[in-house]
Amino acid sequence: MTRNFEDAVTGVLGTARPAVSSDPDWATLERGLGVSLPDDYKRIVARYAPVQLNVHLYLHHPSTERWNLGPWMDQTVTAFARSDLTEAKCPGFPQGPLFGGPEGLIPLTSTDRGEYLFGAADTRSGNWRILACNGDEQDFYEYRMPFSEWLHHYLAGESMFGPGSAVFYPGPILFEGLPMTASEPPTTWHGPER
Repeated sequence: MTRNFEDAVTGVLGTARPAVSSDPDWATLERGLGVSLPDDYKRIVARYAPVQLNVHLYLHHPSTERWNLGPWMDQTVTAFARSDLTEAKCPGFPQGPLFGGPEGLIPLTSTDRGEYLFGAADTRSGNWRILACNGDEQDFYEYRMPFSEWLHHYLAGESMFGPGSAVFYPGPILFEGLPMTASEPPTTWHGPER
């Protein structure tokens, strides 16, 4: 099932224009996290990141100097761990959310609207759960699906960061390639018609 949604995402996004020539360094990142990231997430990131999709959603890459996934994950975990989320409702975390691996929430992506998507690995089964939060409230919403299915629904304009969070842009997906140096301008392009 994951592969079908991964293929659907690839169909919507189209041909990759990678800014990174080297293979992602997943082993180093995962050692630091204490957990292996979902395979579909790694394949999508390796193929398209670093990029901003449809004006809002960021995908970072683990092997770039700028827009690097590892430091972004660390900074996000630190920021959320310091937040007072004692009243937050977070499925699977009855005492409130925990952040960082191997048993807490691992940030996967975010938007420029203050929304964050996390994954949580079940240490017994190895299965991942997807949890999202909207920057305007503390509660986390669980989506019982792989990352590729979540991304497919997000790009289709469904509410994937909680109720009322939908953002739909008709037509092809808009890509903004994130610059690799401070002086490099961002590049934009579109995916295939859909």
